[in-house]
Amino acid sequence: MTTVDSTTTRTDRLVRVGTDTSRAQVGSPKNMPPRKRVPKNGTALKMVGAQVAVLRIRKGLTQRQLAKLVRMEEETIASIEQGRRALMPDVAEAMDRVLESGGVLAAGVEKLPAVDQVPEWAEEYLDRERDALAISSYENQVLPGLLQTDAYAEAVFRSRIPLLSSDAVTAQTAIRTARREILRRETPVTLSFIIWEPVLRLKMGGPEVYREQLAHLLSCSELPGVSIQVYPLDRTSHPALDGPFVLLETPDYQRLAYAETQRGSQLISDMNEVSILERRYAMLRTQALNPEETRAELDRLLGEQ
Repeated sequence: MTTVDSTTTRTDRLVRVGTDTSRAQVGSPKNMPPRKRVPKNGTALKMVGAQVAVLRIRKGLTQRQLAKLVRMEEETIASIEQGRRALMPDVAEAMDRVLESGGVLAAGVEKLPAVDQVPEWAEEYLDRERDALAISSYENQVLPGLLQTDAYAEAVFRSRIPLLSSDAVTAQTAIRTARREILRRETPVTLSFIIWEPVLRLKMGGPEVYREQLAHLLSCSELPGVSIQVYPLDRTSHPALDGPFVLLETPDYQRLAYAETQRGSQLISDMNEVSILERRYAMLRTQALNPEETRAELDRLLGEQ
C-alpha cells in the first residue's frame, strides 16, 4: 500500500515485510479480472504462450511435467500457452532455466504491454485465488466479491466516488461476477466467509437487489465446501476492527494474506503477519453465528422482505 506520511504506521510496516509476494499496490481483490477475460494485448500474450509451447515441446516435456518443474498447476501452464494468462517475470525466468532457452521468455515478458491496464500484482493475486486450496474471507464493508450477485456488484460499483462511467461499471461488474466460477470448481475449494452483520443489513441496490442477494447467499451456503457465518452486532468485542482481509492456502501449502484500505491493498507472505491475521480469523469464527444459525438468520431476513 501507499503510505500517508513519513511516520512508521502499522500499514507502513506491513508494506515492507515479506518475500517477493508481499506487494504494496493500489487495488482490490474483488476488482480483479476473471480467468477467461480477453485482454487488450491478447495477441502479445498468445505469442509468448506459443513460445512457451514450442520451447516445452523441444525439451520433450508435457505441460504436466513443466508445471511440476516450475512448481505450478498444469492448468496454469495450459492457460499461459493459450494466451489466456499472462506469464509473470519470475515464472518466465524459471521456465528459461528449465527449458534452457537463454532468457528468451524473460526478455519477451519484459517488453509486453500492460494487460488490460491490470497491474502485475493483480495477476498474481488472481493466480493465487484460482489455484487456492482454501480461502477464508472476512468482510465488514460489502459482501465478499465471490458471493455477490450481478445486480449487487453493479450497485457497489455505481456507489464509487469518483463516479465510474457506465462502460466501466459494466466491465468491472463482469470481472467481479465471473470469479464466481471458483464456487463450483470441479475439485471444491474450502471456502469460509465471515460477514459483519451491518454488511448483511445494508440494502445495497434497493429492495429487489437486496432480496435476490439474500437468496443467493442462502444458495451459496449449501454448496460443498462453503461456510458462511455472520458476526452479530450483539457481541461486546470484535477481534478484527482494523478492516477486511483474505487468507489463502496455495497448492504447495504456502499461506498468504490479502488486506485492503480505502486507497490501497497488499498481498502478504511474511509468516508473522499472516499468523496474526489467522489468529484473528480463528477468533472471528468462534464468536460468529455458526453456519446453521446464519442460514436461519438469512431465512428470517428474507421473510421480512
